[in-house]
Amino acid sequence: MKRLAVTLAAAIVAVAATSARADNSMGSSMHPMGPMKTTIVTPSTIKWVPGSGDMKGFTVAYLDGDPSKSGPWTVRIKVPGGTKFPVHYHNDTERVTVISGTFAAALGNTYYPSKLVSLPAGSYIVIPAGVRHYAMARTDVVLQLSGTAMFAMKMDKGSM
Repeated sequence: MKRLAVTLAAAIVAVAATSARADNSMGSSMHPMGPMKTTIVTPSTIKWVPGSGDMKGFTVAYLDGDPSKSGPWTVRIKVPGGTKFPVHYHNDTERVTVISGTFAAALGNTYYPSKLVSLPAGSYIVIPAGVRHYAMARTDVVLQLSGTAMFAMKMDKGSM
């Protein structure tokens, strides 16, 4: 019995050693949107860069995927206090986590500052595709956004 346990343990170690990757990554797995690579991000490894496209003017950290393409993605953006986002919508469900600072958001076709709901660090927001909403950064904020389709803000003219 002891010999069987030792043989089994040796086989498990051998399989684990041959499947380990030289680059220390954990490999990839299949996802309905295609292969996904394991990603681990710590605060010290986040790379902040100037945003482009609809994120131009903000500092952005691309954590996973690419928001300019279809497929799962996650980014963090730094938004200066006082920044207002007029009434807009997205073609994809918007998922936002407030990492730091105080953000504010409301639903509707007209920007009413009095209807903004304050969202302190730790808050989480899900807004389905096509739903009109508006927002502002009450203080400097870091937001984490996630989606599965190309990121785009569709603005409603004259909403502020």
